[in-house]
Order: sequence, then C-alpha cells, then structure tokens
Amino acid sequence: METLIAIGAGIAVLTGIGAGIGIGIATSKAAEAIARQPEAEGKITKTLILGCALAEATAIYGFIIGILIIFFLG
Repeated sequence: METLIAIGAGIAVLTGIGAGIGIGIATSKAAEAIARQPEAEGKITKTLILGCALAEATAIYGFIIGILIIFFLG
C-alpha cells in the first residue's frame, strides 16, 4: 500500500514538468514576438507574466496534492 502512495505522490508532482515546458515555450515565443515588434514589448511582457503565473499555479497544485497524498494516506 505504501508503494502505491509513493507512486501516486510522484505522479502528482510530475505536473511540474508540464509547467516547465509550457513556461519555456511561452518565453521563447514572447522573445520572438518582442524581436519582431519591439514597440509591443509592454503588452507582450504583461501577457507572458500572466501566462507563466497560471502555468506555475498548476505545478504548485500538483506539488500540494503530492504532499497531501503523503501526509494523509501515508
């Protein structure tokens, strides 16, 4: 039973991988957009920060779920 709890917690924490990939792709696209239109840097930066915050929130939720699985089921 403890092995299944550890596996479940590990899978929950893996959401950080998706968030990292998403933030990396978004940052690269924002850098390309700023290179093409430097005058729109402010709008692009605001949108990038909002998107990164939402993607990072997903990773934090996965981390919290992993901790809850360990503490309450372990």
